[in-house]
Amino acid sequence: MVTAKVWVLKKHFEGFPKTSDFDLKKIELPNLKDGELLLESVFLSVDPYMRPYSQRDMKEGDIMIGHTGCQIVDISGKTSEAYSISSTVESKNPAFTVGAFVVARSGWRTHFLSDGKDLQLLPSSWPESLPKSLALRTVGMPGLTAYFGLLEVCKMKPGETVLINAAAGAVGSVGCKVVGSAGSDDKVAYLKKIGFDEAVNYKTVTSLDEALHQAFPDGYDCFFDNVGGEFASIAINQMKKYGRIAVCGAISQYNDSVPQKGPYMQVPVIFK
Repeated sequence: MVTAKVWVLKKHFEGFPKTSDFDLKKIELPNLKDGELLLESVFLSVDPYMRPYSQRDMKEGDIMIGHTGCQIVDISGKTSEAYSISSTVESKNPAFTVGAFVVARSGWRTHFLSDGKDLQLLPSSWPESLPKSLALRTVGMPGLTAYFGLLEVCKMKPGETVLINAAAGAVGSVGCKVVGSAGSDDKVAYLKKIGFDEAVNYKTVTSLDEALHQAFPDGYDCFFDNVGGEFASIAINQMKKYGRIAVCGAISQYNDSVPQKGPYMQVPVIFK
């Protein structure tokens, strides 16, 4: 038997998530059946989408949602806690060899069983020089979100101007960008280091509207919005006619106890 540790949602979040909203529990996993494999989590994702989805889709007592980067193991009936694994390894699913690395939507847990149907197997040619945590980042869900948001939703073209907010975050820091917004001077410096034409600290500028206008007075063809709220209300006025907006997230509002009010966007939407 294998003892797994799992983080469960003890209490639905009110405002910002707190440590007391979670509970760490131990559960015993059954022995492997034919066609199954035992996986040990190596990386766990912590992403903004978990906040609204946990409120919408989870019950108190459920294992916390999230992606995991896992390695396939089987300790042949010996008890294991956390990351302590016996050197005896075996998989009872011929499609997955022991030691292989996969991405799963298994939530926050140290070990779990799978029949392999919902696993994404990393290629055996994965370069040793690249950390496998990138499977949860640049070449995982955040990277794919940025890629398809810019190329399929915004249909970005050469020579156009792109605005990205939450630009130093999981999705915003991936992909082609021109102007970025972030919430600290360190993040702004990071954005300039990786090639942004302009970057602004939205928390310290006197006027965000004026800062965005000064960055590109002719306006923006594409806006990849990870923040929503007041930022989106200001940015939409800086869009060019027939500009495209990828509405990806609203992280400025996820932890609000009282819904934000206005301003309303109908006038710029109609005329642009």
